Amino acid sequence: MSDSHDELRAQLALKNQQLQQIAAQLKTELFGIDAIIDRVIDSVRAWVLMPELVTRPVIVCLWGLTGTGKTQLVRRLAQLLGFYDRFVEVQMDGFSNGAGWRGAQSISGMLAQSGVREGEPGILALDEFQRFRTIDQKRGELRVERYQDVWGLLSDGRLPPALSLLGDIESSIAEAAFDAERADADEVKRQFKLRSWEARELQRNLKLDEPLLEIMAWTPEQIQQRLREFRESGQQRWDTDYSRLLVFVCGNLDEMYEDLATSVDDCDSDADTFHALTGKLSVIDVKQALNKRFKPEQVARLGNEHIVYPSLSRRAYEQLIAQGCERYAGETEARCGLRFELAASLREQIYANAVFPAQGTRPLFSSLHAILGAGLAKAALWALEHGAVHGDTVRLTADGRSLTAHWREQSQAIAAPFEISRLRQRNNADFRALLAVHEAGHGLVHALLFCRAPTEIKIHVASFEGGYNAYTSRKVWSRQNLLDSICTSLAGRAAERLVFGPGMSSSGAESDLRKATESAARMLRHLGHGERVSRCDVTTNSEDNFCTDVEASNAPIEALLRAEHERATHLLDTHRDALLAVVDELLAHGQITPARFAAVTGLALGRSEDELDPYDERLAAFRQEATLAARVAKECLEAV
Repeated sequence: MSDSHDELRAQLALKNQQLQQIAAQLKTELFGIDAIIDRVIDSVRAWVLMPELVTRPVIVCLWGLTGTGKTQLVRRLAQLLGFYDRFVEVQMDGFSNGAGWRGAQSISGMLAQSGVREGEPGILALDEFQRFRTIDQKRGELRVERYQDVWGLLSDGRLPPALSLLGDIESSIAEAAFDAERADADEVKRQFKLRSWEARELQRNLKLDEPLLEIMAWTPEQIQQRLREFRESGQQRWDTDYSRLLVFVCGNLDEMYEDLATSVDDCDSDADTFHALTGKLSVIDVKQALNKRFKPEQVARLGNEHIVYPSLSRRAYEQLIAQGCERYAGETEARCGLRFELAASLREQIYANAVFPAQGTRPLFSSLHAILGAGLAKAALWALEHGAVHGDTVRLTADGRSLTAHWREQSQAIAAPFEISRLRQRNNADFRALLAVHEAGHGLVHALLFCRAPTEIKIHVASFEGGYNAYTSRKVWSRQNLLDSICTSLAGRAAERLVFGPGMSSSGAESDLRKATESAARMLRHLGHGERVSRCDVTTNSEDNFCTDVEASNAPIEALLRAEHERATHLLDTHRDALLAVVDELLAHGQITPARFAAVTGLALGRSEDELDPYDERLAAFRQEATLAARVAKECLEAV
């Protein structure tokens, strides 16, 4: 008995070691998702180590933005596990794996045509699952014809036979017999023949051992006999058993990212900032997003193993760029015999023009091909034409406008698709000064009031003519937080008036004024932070019981905005040196990071991201006051 236990432990240890090796291999091939790989490996560990204990499909859901490597991870994992011949990938939009063929109407039909055998382990990937929605935006039911057996498969892995198909076959037999009886004597009577896909479905659903060609040659009487035997055989043999599958559900749930949208387009988003935001998404966010696309009972069948991919970090993109540069340089060297040295400036320009954080890796790979594929070929041709020989080194640099090839003492500019870099350039000194002062005003006041630097400040923006500040969101907004937010919104205009004078303040504060006014109105009309407690609103429905007296709050709103504008001006005037330090940094670099912001301003910015107002401290003080009051009252009673 002990020998068998020792053997089992040895087998489990070996399989576990193989899993660890697979995880290490995946991490060398897929950058920036080490934590995701570890979670996926943990999720499949029991299925790999002791598959005989699996009684229902193991479901692992991978959610993330497009191009973050979900499908690539599943495919590579299946290959490394040795399941490349027992792996089925289904595009749940219905346009893959033989769309238009009858068997592609069902998941079970695809499994039957694969190397996955009934009752044995296999891997199924359900990709683009978000496109398989079953309810519309108004929660009305959508008609979905394809892949309806997926819900049974996700539930317990046991699928009933396609009785409708068997009924279709019987109907075809009956029609053929009817036509034969009514045919004229001179007509050739049509003989019923099973088509290949019908024979295959019959073979699969009735669990027949006969070869396909033999089934296709059966007479209608033989087919009817088999159908009768099938129906009389009892329920135990009807189900098709796929209970030992490992199922990966992959998709991109846009609803999860709605609240993460910023005021800038993808090309101007900071990769690390977006990475940090998407890294906070949880299983709750996933289920809330799924509930907008599927019925509750369908969401339940997806289980609770939901793994959310964060967007890639800057480091991950840099690794991909370095890998791509090395590959393109090596391939070009193999073709022409020249060695290529790609400067850091080239990698920086590739990052600046190819990274769109919310769009994953696909834009990066296409840009690498556009920049390096053509650029290296042109550089090689130029160097060879000027006398370069086998083994010579050509160096490539970039300046945001073009590539430059360097060989010996010669150099040559090469056109490159650096459109994003050109769009970001602010060549007009007056415009750059205006943007720097405006955005520095927002950033400095925010830091002074919230004791936290903006997550990013930029004036070199490709997606619109302007700049922006980005701030960390808060879980709870106190009355003072709301006032500080309004003050921050007005600080750009206050900075312009302070530096340039009232006559030169620009039209760029329109959106700031709108935001500040909306916040002030919400404070006083909706949140009860003014003299009135009631919620005021407008309505066209006489059945709504709202206080519609919004006119009374107009004057307090204007007074609040004036007071916060004056406060912003006073803060900026008091901290002129810090304001100018931020302005200079923006003029020099076009952007400023939180660490650099703290360094140039010299402000003590230590508040943590999740830190709120001191509610816990105030509760403790209130409790102490209540205890003291109770003690005094007790002493007074005792004295009486």
